[in-house]
Amino acid sequence: MQTIGERLEEARKRKGISIREAAEATKIRGEYLQKFEGNQYDINLPEIYVRGFLRTYATFLKVPADKIMADYKALGLGSDSRPRTPSREVYGRMDISFASSNGKASSSSAADEVPAVSSDEGTGESGTSRPRQFARIGTSLPNGPYIDPRMIKKAGLIAAGAVIVVLLIWGLSSLFAGKSGGGSLAAGGDPATELTLCALDQVRVKVVQVSDKAELFQGTLSAGERKTLSRRGSVYVTTTSGKSLKIEMNGKRYDLPFEGYDRAEVGVR
Repeated sequence: MQTIGERLEEARKRKGISIREAAEATKIRGEYLQKFEGNQYDINLPEIYVRGFLRTYATFLKVPADKIMADYKALGLGSDSRPRTPSREVYGRMDISFASSNGKASSSSAADEVPAVSSDEGTGESGTSRPRQFARIGTSLPNGPYIDPRMIKKAGLIAAGAVIVVLLIWGLSSLFAGKSGGGSLAAGGDPATELTLCALDQVRVKVVQVSDKAELFQGTLSAGERKTLSRRGSVYVTTTSGKSLKIEMNGKRYDLPFEGYDRAEVGVR
């Protein structure tokens, strides 16, 4: 029965290629291939690399790789788990073309058999090495679920936007609260009482009684002019200039709650 090395050497020679040509095609050092053909497998590499290179070489030579690996395992060499730290120069591109079962070549990489190894690898839950390039980007709470920092940032932006919208709505409602219905000006006393309009400048005024919508006055007052009206309850005072008109009730003078054109409710609450 032929050894593994004899089958590999015979297949290579049958293809009519040299060790050097096989090394260039498989991206595996020629000295390793030569040792394989000589049934020497101690190449100072981790066992997973030895198996990966051996399977790659067998596949390239179109020798049944599964049979080669089974015979290799039968030699009792596949259980060597001694940790080794090979030089990084042994790693490189190992892209080759494998012949599939249907005879067509398909592109693969020896990285499927031989994982990248580095001194800064992480360890997964199963205890096997995990290359840093496959580590999750993010953070996780101790014994808790994984949290993507991008989701945290997005949630923070949404919360901040909601707060800004609430503040804007509150500010606008406060600003225009006094202008819905023109605001109000209250004074105590008898519901049936007098009200005096005091013009500081020329201004047009309209006064309407709230209870029955009766118009008590409408006209233009000159600067310094006063107009006393008899009212029952509160009234609506509409004027073209709030800063040019003051309201006098029960011996006290009040400013209107606006400066330009608007309306305010004045009277008893």
